[in-house]
Amino acid sequence: MRLVFSSLNHAQRVPLAAEIHSRPFLKLEAPTLLSHFAILGEQGQLELLAGLCGHFAVTAPAAGAKYFSHDFGRFRLKWELHTEFATFTLAETVASMPLPEEAFASMPSRHLPEEWLLQLQGRVLVASHVVLARPGGAQAAFAASLQRVFQGAPLAGSQVMNGGELWTDFALHADGFSRFVICDAVMHEQQSGRLVQRVLEIETYRMMALLALPLAQGAVPELNAVEAELAALAGALVAADGKLDDGSTEQQLLDRITHLAARIEKVSADTSYRFAAAKAYFGLVNARIEELRERRIEGTPTVEEFMERRLAPAMNTCEAVAARQQALAGRIANCNDLLRTRVGIVQEAQNRKILQSMNARAAQQLRLQQAVEGLSVAAISYYLVGLVGYSAKGAKALGWSGNPELLMGVTVPVVALAVWIGLRCMHKRLHRA
Repeated sequence: MRLVFSSLNHAQRVPLAAEIHSRPFLKLEAPTLLSHFAILGEQGQLELLAGLCGHFAVTAPAAGAKYFSHDFGRFRLKWELHTEFATFTLAETVASMPLPEEAFASMPSRHLPEEWLLQLQGRVLVASHVVLARPGGAQAAFAASLQRVFQGAPLAGSQVMNGGELWTDFALHADGFSRFVICDAVMHEQQSGRLVQRVLEIETYRMMALLALPLAQGAVPELNAVEAELAALAGALVAADGKLDDGSTEQQLLDRITHLAARIEKVSADTSYRFAAAKAYFGLVNARIEELRERRIEGTPTVEEFMERRLAPAMNTCEAVAARQQALAGRIANCNDLLRTRVGIVQEAQNRKILQSMNARAAQQLRLQQAVEGLSVAAISYYLVGLVGYSAKGAKALGWSGNPELLMGVTVPVVALAVWIGLRCMHKRLHRA
């Protein structure tokens, strides 16, 4: 019997091995028009895809799918599900490429049903059109059309991947889409697909990274208020230095610093995930730009330079706000420690006063006890001497010739000394026990 090696697989081997192949590039050959959407939200993405497939009578993917690609006839669709968003990329190959300004008037998004588009209300973060063209010999007409497409806006452009040119202004146009023009000179279909994918990923990850910027800008006023109150609190702490009271002042300051800690913790909870995600997306943008292998077109900034001038400052703002939050949290923690130390000192002083009072009372009790012990010696001696006197009087009645009063007088010091020694011995035994 031959061993079937697939039966030896770990439960995760097949899905893990397939992960690297789960998002293949589109095979594109110029001339091709593309429309790309990035839809925010983790829920309902499969339902959106199923609705689109149902409209065109195409079988939707099974539940749990993260990638789908299909030829719908009039266009090809590539759908990918990510952690925070899903992308819909529509590609339509045309027989002959019109000039770019004419091409942007007939993009694949025109095939999408209006009722389906209405479901995207408030969820579209990225909407882009890409023209993958091969200009041929009409270079002057193509260049003039390119200027009209971007309406004279500052362009970013470069030679990319040793076979193409990329032009864009990274701006939203009147139709609500950003625009990219890629000139395919000598690239084969897989190389063109990779280039288009990289360009669309740069745009998508750029927008996802910028989601953190409004949060950073909104957090600044709260951080300013917390910082001002922390400075005032630190001043109050310095003013109260060395003026320890019953702890009420320190307790009030501690309440204020606890409130500040709660406020800064809320700001951090509201922004920390978004800041971390922005840092990750910014890293992906830089990685995708590096993969373009840009070469400068004279007089035009490259995509890398454009991002360094526009995107990098926004990301630096987010990092600065995140660092400021951490610094404020540390300063609040330090003030909290100082205040707790002061409260501890106040409590120690109060405890010391209580111990001193207890020691004074113990000393008073000791003196009282010693006085009581002296009275006890006198009382016990009195009763013992009385017993001796009664015994002597009885003996005299029986014929004893001695003097009872004299005997009582002689026995007083002896009995008192014996009683005192006996009490001391008893105290020593109790102390040892």
